[in-house]
Amino acid sequence: MSGNTKAAAKPRKHTKTQLAEFRQGYLFLTPALIVLGIFIGAAVLFVIYLSFHKVNLFTGQYTFVGLENYMRLFSDGMARTALKNTLSFAVVVVPIQTILSLIIAAVLDSNIKGRYTFRTIYFLPTLTSSSALTIIFMFMFSVTGPVNTLLIKMGVLETGINFLNDPSFALKVIMVMNIWSTIPQYTTMYLASLQDLPGGMYEAAAIDGAGPVRRFWAITVPYLKPITTYVLLTSIIGTLQMFDQAYIFSNGSGGPANSTLTVSLLVYRYAFGTQNAMGYAATMAIVLAVIIMIVSFTSEKLNASDSDY
Repeated sequence: MSGNTKAAAKPRKHTKTQLAEFRQGYLFLTPALIVLGIFIGAAVLFVIYLSFHKVNLFTGQYTFVGLENYMRLFSDGMARTALKNTLSFAVVVVPIQTILSLIIAAVLDSNIKGRYTFRTIYFLPTLTSSSALTIIFMFMFSVTGPVNTLLIKMGVLETGINFLNDPSFALKVIMVMNIWSTIPQYTTMYLASLQDLPGGMYEAAAIDGAGPVRRFWAITVPYLKPITTYVLLTSIIGTLQMFDQAYIFSNGSGGPANSTLTVSLLVYRYAFGTQNAMGYAATMAIVLAVIIMIVSFTSEKLNASDSDY
């Protein structure tokens, strides 16, 4: 028994051919590793270095301040507001776009009439740039835009709401825009995975008396759990890093009344705005990266895929 254990524990030796293939593989990877090391690895190390310094971009002066930038985060009201807006944005957008993408994909995978035409039309928003979509939604939700006009004609409103300059609505408009523009991408991912789902599973469930809703929850949702994990991760990362839409919507100010101020936008303002606080901006970027990693890791663990699928 002990002899078998030792034999099993003995490392397997690679042949000369395998070693040559390994060397060739690493040789081909070397250019990519060098590029990643320079533009990602070195950049990350430099950001960490900046976070411990007070940086003056105009004079090029670097003053070591230790943990001062990190301690400043606890007393920075703007940082708390930006973090609150960012987390609120993620909490609302991520589950809604995930659930709607899953439901729409399941409907489009059925025998509904015109599903192929609907797939093509529904995917079009993903081909439009985020900047163009933001401008379009700003027009739609303006005081004289189509949304206010429709609500007034329906008798819901007497006068138009200033969605763009009202702190109660500004971030919600960006949420609606983000959900509308990202659902088609995730729907396509779900559809691609549904093509591999064995039809016999639905047939067996139908024979057992399971209806469409029961089959959806008992078969479709568990089968798509690995894709759901990926969708959640990409959604969380995207929403926590949201910058361009808030920047265009508020012209870089995060207004009105800081209602659209996100962490990424605040990092930009501290780094390249009038504050001239690159070191503090680097600190905020690092903290945001840590938050994203923690939330993404937690989400992945909570939504771990079943081994049966």
